[in-house]
Amino acid sequence: MYAQIIIDITSDALDKAYTYRIPDGMEVHTGDRVSIPFGISNAIKTGYVIGLTDQVDYDPAKVKEINSVMHDAISVKEQLIHLASWMSSEYGTTLNQCLKTVLPVKRAVRKNSRRIDPLLRYASEKDEYHELNEEQQAAADTIISGFRRCISGTAGETPRYLLNGITGSGKTEVYLHVMEQVIKAGYKVIMLIPEISLTYQTVIRVSTRFRGKVAILNSRMSTGERYEQYMKCESGEVDILIGPRSAVFAPFEKLGMIIMDEEHEGAYKAETAPRYETRDVAYHRAKQSHCPVLYGSATPSVHIYTKALQGEISLLELHRRAKSGSSLAATEIIDLRAELEKGNRSIFSDRLYELITDRLNKHEQIMLFMNRRGYSSFVSCRSCGQAIRCPHCDVSLTLHRDGTMRCHYCGYEIPVMKKCPTCGSPYLAPFGFGTEKLESHVKKTFPNASVLRMDADTTKNKGGHEKILEQFRNHNADILIGTQMIVKGHDFPDVTLVGLIAADLSLSAPDFHASEKTFQLITQAAGRAGRDKGAGNVIIQTYQPDHYAIVLSSAQNYKLFYEKEIAFRKLMGYPPVEYLMTIQLLSKDEDMLDMISKSASEPFKADCTEANAEFIGPLNASVYKVNDIYRKIVYIKHPEHDIIIQLRDKFTAHVRSVDKRGFVMLNYDIQ
Repeated sequence: MYAQIIIDITSDALDKAYTYRIPDGMEVHTGDRVSIPFGISNAIKTGYVIGLTDQVDYDPAKVKEINSVMHDAISVKEQLIHLASWMSSEYGTTLNQCLKTVLPVKRAVRKNSRRIDPLLRYASEKDEYHELNEEQQAAADTIISGFRRCISGTAGETPRYLLNGITGSGKTEVYLHVMEQVIKAGYKVIMLIPEISLTYQTVIRVSTRFRGKVAILNSRMSTGERYEQYMKCESGEVDILIGPRSAVFAPFEKLGMIIMDEEHEGAYKAETAPRYETRDVAYHRAKQSHCPVLYGSATPSVHIYTKALQGEISLLELHRRAKSGSSLAATEIIDLRAELEKGNRSIFSDRLYELITDRLNKHEQIMLFMNRRGYSSFVSCRSCGQAIRCPHCDVSLTLHRDGTMRCHYCGYEIPVMKKCPTCGSPYLAPFGFGTEKLESHVKKTFPNASVLRMDADTTKNKGGHEKILEQFRNHNADILIGTQMIVKGHDFPDVTLVGLIAADLSLSAPDFHASEKTFQLITQAAGRAGRDKGAGNVIIQTYQPDHYAIVLSSAQNYKLFYEKEIAFRKLMGYPPVEYLMTIQLLSKDEDMLDMISKSASEPFKADCTEANAEFIGPLNASVYKVNDIYRKIVYIKHPEHDIIIQLRDKFTAHVRSVDKRGFVMLNYDIQ
């Protein structure tokens, strides 16, 4: 047997693996640290095994042997390779793909570059340090106790905690107190956040409290800048790494805690292979490092909350707001059908218009939320009814105020058309409503108000998020309009009114998570109002005022929402009641995709029947074509994880037996 070994532990070194013979009687596994003779001088080097094989492409007599397997304490590099190996098995992708995800890309930052993360410009000299209240202190004590059991070797199972607190209950302050104790004990902390823009103020508070000891990752950094942050972690220069999902791979040797803030956020799910769930990867990383994991959310995912109720995760709850005098805002549900019946065709209900006017007169701030960007959702022909669609994707183009129509899947862009491409009619009209159009309407209706808009278009440049949020925090605007990035994790003391213009849009999504995401979104949005001593109001405008996700989010009643949602999941056999494996088949050749997906599915039905599993498909994906690539979906449901993995591998084998020439690519997603 032979081992593929790398010496430089970075993802760009994976293509420079060296082959060594495994001596008879030596036991070697993927991830092991080994001693090897290297180069012409046979200098002894430390390498890491990334694969095993029983053959080589050149004369075996020229292959050098491994000297020994190093069995002292497992290094962080070995941990990361083992983690990649687990990810490869769990998510159905190659070990090489997983290693490239887990290991940093080695790229130097330009000489004389003294980059300061733009967030740190807004960090104050002193943190707004708060003493913990009774609930916060009890939660912090429990988590710190788990950490101390881990470092003393008496913890047993890896401790996991869910900090479930209402919006404004002070979860961040609990994080800070826990971090302080972990760092005092000589250990490091990974703090995961969904996106910098969603947790901007949290990042500032952590950076201020632990000034000079925090590294920050964000998606707008160059490869070199990201590598520099990883190296700060490896060298011990910093104690905390804050960042999105990739921060879970930080090369800390003495990792003492992983904190996953806003654990329910969809941004934690990787969109490309390997399509990993950060919450699960964080748990496996914590098991390797023998440290606790702390999940935090006001609206936990149904998955995590179910595990908490089953006793796999310790549930810690915060029931009241931390700031003295602050209370949950008064929430009203407005039935837009009734507004239409009384002749109101404005985007503002009478009640929302009344409250906006009142708050502007009082010089208080307002946030208006719409879960959509763009000027309108699509342009269609009034003669033939056809929407103007992207030629490369199975979606309509979105109209923007700059006179362009864009595809939000592939980036295709054209000027606004004068005639319908289908029938030639000049009668084209925009339909729908977006943030740009909302901004125009607000300025027209309230001409004396100063308005800021925050969405993917206004924040596409570096520092865009921070600039807009800081302007609003400094009261340079009366009204902030935006998509979901404005309503999560932010604390603006002068905001006393939040208006949700189209609260139920997400209920129409073709996704069994639709009700869960809607509840989370509305609850998080409502939590932005009245966070100081001023009374707050929330207006929820909807066409589905009786839906349980709308009613219970207005009451901020998570437990009752969970009971109704889990009953629905049990009835339908959806996660977390059963595992759901989604396999996506992709090809540029539509006919071959159709033939291969059907041919592979026929024998696979017998496999599913034998395993007592449910099989659905093949079906066209909800967006059938993206970037000229056609997509089909199959679903497999079963209550046992191992059987789901086995069935995934069997379906893959059926596809490969039919698809000899590699027409079809497969993507996997397990929930």
